[in-house]
Amino acid sequence: MANETLAGGPSEESAARALPRNGSLQIFEKARSFTRAREVQEAGLYPYFLPISENFGPEVVIQGHRVVMLGSNNYLGLVQHPKVKEAFIEAVRKFGSGCTGSRFLNGTLRLHVELEDRLAHFMRREAALTFSTGFQANQGVISTLVGKDDVIYCDRENHASIFEGCRLSYGQVRKFKHNDMEDLERLLGLNDRGHGKLIVVDGVFSMSGEIVDLPRIVELAGARGAAVMVDDAHSVGVLGDHGRGTAEHFGLEDRVDLILGTFSKSFAGLGGFVAGDADVIHYIKHHARALIFSASITPGSCAGILAALDIIESEPERRTRLWEHVRFLKAGFDALGFDTLNSRTPVIPVLVPGDEMHTFLFWKELLEAGVYTNAVIPPAVPPGMGLIRNSLMATHTREHLTRVLEIFETVGRRLGVI
Repeated sequence: MANETLAGGPSEESAARALPRNGSLQIFEKARSFTRAREVQEAGLYPYFLPISENFGPEVVIQGHRVVMLGSNNYLGLVQHPKVKEAFIEAVRKFGSGCTGSRFLNGTLRLHVELEDRLAHFMRREAALTFSTGFQANQGVISTLVGKDDVIYCDRENHASIFEGCRLSYGQVRKFKHNDMEDLERLLGLNDRGHGKLIVVDGVFSMSGEIVDLPRIVELAGARGAAVMVDDAHSVGVLGDHGRGTAEHFGLEDRVDLILGTFSKSFAGLGGFVAGDADVIHYIKHHARALIFSASITPGSCAGILAALDIIESEPERRTRLWEHVRFLKAGFDALGFDTLNSRTPVIPVLVPGDEMHTFLFWKELLEAGVYTNAVIPPAVPPGMGLIRNSLMATHTREHLTRVLEIFETVGRRLGVI
C-alpha cells in the first residue's frame, strides 16, 4: 500500500517508474538517428506502405483515385477469380479462420496434405512441403540442409530470403557475380573436396526480370558434384508450357534437385513450398525450424491456392495472354527509349538515372497520372541504380497497357528519363 495514493491509484514515485525510459538507451540510438524515410515523406515522395482501399485486379483505388495496377505480382490475375474467392470462403465456413498451431502438432488439415500431393504431381516431383510464407521456405530449406562442412554458391542478386537462409545455415557462403557463369565456375573450382555443395539461384530475378542461365548452371553442377536449388517464386505459373517454371522452360526438370515456389504471386494466396525427392522433403519436414515453429497456412489460403492450381492447370490461355502483354509492353518501352535492362519476363523494369529522389519523383508523377508502379532503390538493387519495377497480369487489357505507355512517355520526357 505504500506505493499507492489515498485515491487508490499509483503514487508519483511508481508512476514515474512506469514511464518509458528508452530515450536514453543506446540500443535504440540507430532508430532515433534514422531520418531518411521521414525526409522523403516530408517531400511528398514516399512510395511505400501506401494503402489500397479497393482492389479490382488490374485496377485499384489509391488515395481516392482509380489507377492501373502495374506493381502487383498477381501474374495470372487470380486474386479476384470467383472460384478462388469462393473456395477461400467455403474453407473458412468449414475449418474456421486459422489452424492455431504448427504443422508439426495440431496445424495439419487435410487441405494441407491435399495441396502438397497436388503440388508434387504438378511439379513432377516425388514430394512437396508447404511453408507459411515463401520467405520461410527459403529460410527453412537452406538452413536445414546446409551444415558446417557444406558450401553454398549464391548469385549476388538472389532474393533476400535466400540470403537469410544462407546466414542461418552453418555453411560457407560463396557469392558469385550476377548470372556470371565464369565466376561461378571459378568458385566451384576451389578446393572443396569432401564438402556438400549447393548452388542456389532465383529462376526469375525479381527486380530485373532476367531469367537465370540454368543450362550452364546444371552443366557446372554436374561436373562439380553440386546440387541445384531454384527459387521459382516469379516463374511457377508463368514459365514453361505448363507453368512449372524455369526448369520446364529450359527442358531441364530432371537436372534440378529442389524447386521452391511462393503462393503470393501466381497462386493468389500466401505461403510457400519446396518440391523434390521424397527423402529430402521428409528430412526438411522434420528439421526445418521455420516450419516446425510457425503456425500453418490458414484454411482459407490453402483452399484458395488449391483452386488457383486448378485454374493454372486447366486454363493455359491465361499464360498465353500474359505473354502477349509482355511482348507488347516491352516493345513499347524499348521504342520510347526506356532502358528495360535484360528483362524477358512479366517483370519489366525501367531504369531511372539520377539519385533516389529522382526515382521517387518519377514514381509519384506516374501515380498521379494514373499508374501504380514500384519504386526500387538500393539495397534491393545494386548501389547507384534506381528503377521503376513494373509487373503484368493476364487480366490487363490492351487499353490498360496503351494508357500505361502514354503516361510513361509523358512523364519520362518531362523528367528527362527519355
